[in-house]
Amino acid sequence: MNADHVANGPTHERGTVEILSGAAPIEGEDLGITLDRLHEDIEKVSLEDPDGREPTEEEKVTLRKVAGSIPAISWVLCVAELAERASYYGTKQVFNNYLQFPLPKGGNGSGAIPKDNPNGHAGALGKGLQFASAFTTLFTFLAYVFPILGAYIADTRLGRFKTILLGVIIGGVAHVIMIGGAAPSVLKAGQGLAPFIISFFILAIGAGIFKPNVAPTVIDQYTNQRQVIKTLKSGEKVIVDPEQTIQRVMLIFYTMINIGAFFAIATTYTEKYVGFWLSFLLPGIIYFVLPILLLSVYKKLVIKKPQGSELTNFLKIVWAGLRYNKFQVWKRDFWSAASPSKLAEHGVQATWTDRAVLDVQRTFEACIVFLYFPVYNINDGGVGAVQSNQGASMTNNGAPNDLLGNFNPLVIIAVAPILSYGLYPLLARYNIKFGPVRRMTFGFMMAAISGAIGAIVQWRVYQTSPCGYQASTCDGVSPINIWWQIPNVALGAISELFCNVTAYEMAYSRAPPHLKSVVLALFLFTTALSSALAEILIPAIVDPHLIWAWAGPAIALFAQTIIFWVRHRKLDDDVYMLEQDTPTQSQANLAQSEPVEETVVRDAEKA
Repeated sequence: MNADHVANGPTHERGTVEILSGAAPIEGEDLGITLDRLHEDIEKVSLEDPDGREPTEEEKVTLRKVAGSIPAISWVLCVAELAERASYYGTKQVFNNYLQFPLPKGGNGSGAIPKDNPNGHAGALGKGLQFASAFTTLFTFLAYVFPILGAYIADTRLGRFKTILLGVIIGGVAHVIMIGGAAPSVLKAGQGLAPFIISFFILAIGAGIFKPNVAPTVIDQYTNQRQVIKTLKSGEKVIVDPEQTIQRVMLIFYTMINIGAFFAIATTYTEKYVGFWLSFLLPGIIYFVLPILLLSVYKKLVIKKPQGSELTNFLKIVWAGLRYNKFQVWKRDFWSAASPSKLAEHGVQATWTDRAVLDVQRTFEACIVFLYFPVYNINDGGVGAVQSNQGASMTNNGAPNDLLGNFNPLVIIAVAPILSYGLYPLLARYNIKFGPVRRMTFGFMMAAISGAIGAIVQWRVYQTSPCGYQASTCDGVSPINIWWQIPNVALGAISELFCNVTAYEMAYSRAPPHLKSVVLALFLFTTALSSALAEILIPAIVDPHLIWAWAGPAIALFAQTIIFWVRHRKLDDDVYMLEQDTPTQSQANLAQSEPVEETVVRDAEKA
């Protein structure tokens, strides 16, 4: 029996032996007591061994905390994420031009510009700015709504790995249709919209099913969830800390995402100088390597089996809380209304336990900070297609108008190692606390400044454009160089390392074991909410109001950041509860006898 599958067993006070991050059931009570005594003896011996034991309370205060080693298989999965994101961003990056502008006059019929017009921009369907903004925003919305479906399939039906493969297959079909629909003969005949829309929706579904299951699978490969003592070659004793390890894993994971996103530079140049068929083909080639890569490492993975109807019960508990509290979500004892004992008073027989209600409560406490991300997201790159539209109104000297957006991943690739191996270890060495709330607050402020810079650049474009405040539809361009977009892009990119990476850490570390995919899906859903908010703002994304398309979200984020810090700064004092022996709903009968109050006390003692 695989250890990772054994680790999903129920937890009792006695009669268990801990394996990895969970516990396996012991058939006999006497045997269980014997093993408990053996465990106590092992603990006594380990205190004499400098390495491999848990730190004492004094050592937790005095010793430096460091990240542990990252399993090689996690790197392979990060490369798989790189390939999928290269596909996602490589195609999405050219959607704006593909939809907004018509085929260039004198071009080759595949969307590329004529050689005698270096300041021109690629185009295909000619549907205009608002249409392009609406559909690119819709694509993001769908790609981040479907992760909820992906989490449901993984947690209740197929498991994470098989769900990842399902998403890859769906995305592969989308790429084939998209490449064919961008053929020059199709575009010249004016028939490019239908195949694009079909592939557009299929690719969003595939990306959404794939996305919520990769990060948890990457972290699942790191099975040590206890702090342990380690002696370095220098003789210094340190604490190998799972929290810092996960922080480093997520920084690497996010870096890989952006190495993949950086691939969009190739597609922005190919759209402009060759055609959209090649811009869609290149990401497709990388994407088609994904199944081979995943299947090659399948037997080496720590794979968690699906654990039944966890998401179903999760949603039922949330609905019960809303229903019997009359949607008064601010009530202090909101979650107690969903407990089996309270529901029994209404004549309702619950299919879950008090512990399951506690898990949902803890999940929402972990997710509450995610509600601040929709406003943040629309500051990172602007609303809809405003960034590429701004670039199209500026002097580019042959560079694609949507090129500068690709400096976002370049900045992340450059800065992430500095944070992981420089800034964060330095702060830890001097015991300077830079917890998740501080990191996100800093990132939110950077994004607000980024949006303000975008507004200033847009104002200068209006001031210097031959058409003034109608710069978007002008045949001429502002003399301001497109490279003035770099400060806006760079600050937004750096903010992601403080905001998005931290949110990934919290989604995994604070969620109960059986709800990790769900929590990550809920975080990804905030991007969908950002897209929905952007859709509402689409009518305002027209000349002469584009300054406010940047300034409005920046002002809102600045105000929100102050509220965020005031309300949540105390979260930095919490300890991430990585080792959570939480029974699943399928073990309800075993857990039913354990009162929720006793569970809360035990968790508090562990924290």
